[in-house]
Amino acid sequence: MKVILTKKVPALGNIGEMVNVSLGHARNYLFPQSLAVLADEKNKKVLENQKRSLAKKISAEKKGAEEQKAKIDDLQLEFVKRVGPNGKLFGSITSNDLSEELAKRGLDVEKRLIQIANPIKQLGAYTVRVKLFMDVEAKFQVKVVIDPEQAEEIKLQQAAAEKRKKEAALAAKEAAENGPVASDEPLSEDERLKRETNALLRS
Repeated sequence: MKVILTKKVPALGNIGEMVNVSLGHARNYLFPQSLAVLADEKNKKVLENQKRSLAKKISAEKKGAEEQKAKIDDLQLEFVKRVGPNGKLFGSITSNDLSEELAKRGLDVEKRLIQIANPIKQLGAYTVRVKLFMDVEAKFQVKVVIDPEQAEEIKLQQAAAEKRKKEAALAAKEAAENGPVASDEPLSEDERLKRETNALLRS
């Protein structure tokens, strides 16, 4: 059923918003606590009257949302993460993670208000929007960087791989210049003459 909220209800909506709730939730909780009023098609006039009576409360809530917007706008949150191949995270950064990080900065923002356009699953920079009120929206930046320890591990692995590559190239070059590696098996007459000839040519 549709109701209009007369107070801000966490995880449901702001004052003045029309939301869909179950009949039981409305009758057992919202209506007894004076948190909402009925807002179906049969009660349009009642709804409009309620909206007018809530105007001052809505204005106050909107002002608070605008103040919060000023604190959130252009804020940058940084997450340090370990990653798998291709810079992908183990999991993703969710609206709950962002809500908790904002709370650490003294900003109480419900996770349901945070809008992530695309899942944050790899390193990079992202813009996240927050729907604070009916027509008040803030946005902030999220930067995901690799864990410094893992970055150092990757550098060492790359250096070791490059060293092995150079050593292999050098060994191949030396093998090409010096001929096949000596074997315990006796050489045939032709192989012996060929090796002696090559040695004479290099001298």
